[in-house]
Amino acid sequence: MKQTDTLSPSPTSFADRLGIPAPLFWGFVGLLFFMIGDGVEAGYLAPYLEGQGVSSRDTALLFTLYGVTVSISSWLSGPLSDLWGPKKVMWIGLGLWAVFEVMFLLMGVATNSYPMMLTAYALRGFGYPLFTYGFLVWIAAATPPRQLGSAAGWFWFAFSGGLPTLGSLFASFAIPVIGEMATFWSSLGLVVFGGLLALLLTREPIGSRPLATKDAAPSEIFFSSLSILWREPKTFIAMLVRTINTSSEYAFLVIMPSFFTKVIGFTLSQWLQLLSIVFLSNILVNLLSGISADRIGHRKVVAFGGGIGAAIMVPAFYYVPQMYPGNFMVAAIVGALYGATLAAFVPLSGLVPQICPKEKAAALSALGLGAGASTWVGPAIVTWFESWRGIEGIVWIFSGLYVLSALMTFTLTISPEARRHLEKVTKREQAAARGDIAGELGLAERA
Repeated sequence: MKQTDTLSPSPTSFADRLGIPAPLFWGFVGLLFFMIGDGVEAGYLAPYLEGQGVSSRDTALLFTLYGVTVSISSWLSGPLSDLWGPKKVMWIGLGLWAVFEVMFLLMGVATNSYPMMLTAYALRGFGYPLFTYGFLVWIAAATPPRQLGSAAGWFWFAFSGGLPTLGSLFASFAIPVIGEMATFWSSLGLVVFGGLLALLLTREPIGSRPLATKDAAPSEIFFSSLSILWREPKTFIAMLVRTINTSSEYAFLVIMPSFFTKVIGFTLSQWLQLLSIVFLSNILVNLLSGISADRIGHRKVVAFGGGIGAAIMVPAFYYVPQMYPGNFMVAAIVGALYGATLAAFVPLSGLVPQICPKEKAAALSALGLGAGASTWVGPAIVTWFESWRGIEGIVWIFSGLYVLSALMTFTLTISPEARRHLEKVTKREQAAARGDIAGELGLAERA
């Protein structure tokens, strides 16, 4: 019998050491490129359209309708992943985004047809949530509970790393070189590249098949994704918290370009670079908040870092730059702190599957509905209240909403039944791991 030098199991992969589930590594990389493409237009679409004669109110309506379809699609990502499998849902999302982006640019923007822009942009809104939140469901289905916080952090790192961080940074350098219209078209290439990278190179088997049992009826799957909101009221509260989370972000994409260029005195390129700094901070804290949540608790990070932090930083992002007009460094510091507070909501994606461990896809569907809702709630608040107190009034509305989100977060506790289920799953994983190690040791002894 031949002895090996060591009887320890094979080392953990580099991706696992980072907190990324190794079989899904290329999905995270592809998601980053997809969202860079999706975020290219984020910081300059509103001022571009206004420069073409579209009123600020019509621009806000465009973003609001887009947000409604994003919200619907975000909810659909859960039940469709149950029904068809996350990978197929991601393929559909990629196709929808590409087709309606071509329509938006060729038949809407190029001809300055507002009705076509409104239609194509709204329909494009069905695309990115199916791709991104389909992947989030895949992560929840294929990731061990002990790694969910870190995996959620990496998901939002890739998501917000593209939209709008690197997307806006790319636009700030591309527009002076190739022009605004060509920059729009470049976003299509980035989205397709990222989508194909994720879908062709990620071969993890769970995501390639339906997540629901074979005897589950489609109507039952779709109904459970809605009924979970009243069957498990904590998912409804989590949905509201997630809606508040990024609603100010989407409102600011409508109102802040003109505020920083006309009131504070920045150029369009400076505004886009500021936006990139805001969300560079956001993506870095995405990781930190996810890892911290695994150690000190999901609710503490969300309530204090997210809710209370954003309630302070939203007004600061408005008032402090006015105290130092034209001072980019001051605006960048305050903006980075604002972006960091939005990232502190990331642990919701790890907490919700633990609240409803037997219905992860349905629970994440509710969270996706909240994420999608934020894309229209933010612009809708602008549409409804801008004439009331202008930007200042909108800022204080969001500050109050963030305080409310902190209070709601404290109710998101894990029930004893859910905790027992998670403990059973963890024990099964540990037993399976011990079995794998034992098998390796047996092979080593026989060698």
